Amino acid sequence: MGTNFYLHPQADCECCGRPFEPLHIGKSSGGWCFSLHVIPEEGINTLDDWRRLWSRQGAIIRDEYGSRVSNEEMEARITERSSNKSWDRTWWERPFGRGGYRNEEEFHRSNHSERGPNFLIRHRVDGRHCIGHGPGTYDYIVGEFS
Repeated sequence: MGTNFYLHPQADCECCGRPFEPLHIGKSSGGWCFSLHVIPEEGINTLDDWRRLWSRQGAIIRDEYGSRVSNEEMEARITERSSNKSWDRTWWERPFGRGGYRNEEEFHRSNHSERGPNFLIRHRVDGRHCIGHGPGTYDYIVGEFS
């Protein structure tokens, strides 16, 4: 279960109220580092690039349900994440995502993941989907995802 976030680079149309085409910022999923969508062809390669965009006059951030999100709240969702689980010997046995696994190695292999900061799971860098880890609680993800 997760929530996608979108940057609307300008206010909605004054005539009809319809939003302009948004950019996908990324996805927040419980227990995972934030999946920050990087779009190299648009010049969006880092969190700083996103900060510049959402700080522009008229820019609006919304979640997938249409609720507005402040710049400060978006920043916190990306950089101030943590999980209430611990790295005890059996965390991977409890229901998490698709259910229990035989061991932690099987969990990470099945989910293309690894341990992250603050007891979060993070994407394993593979150069195709996850192209890097941010310096905190987010990963750089390319391509289409939701």
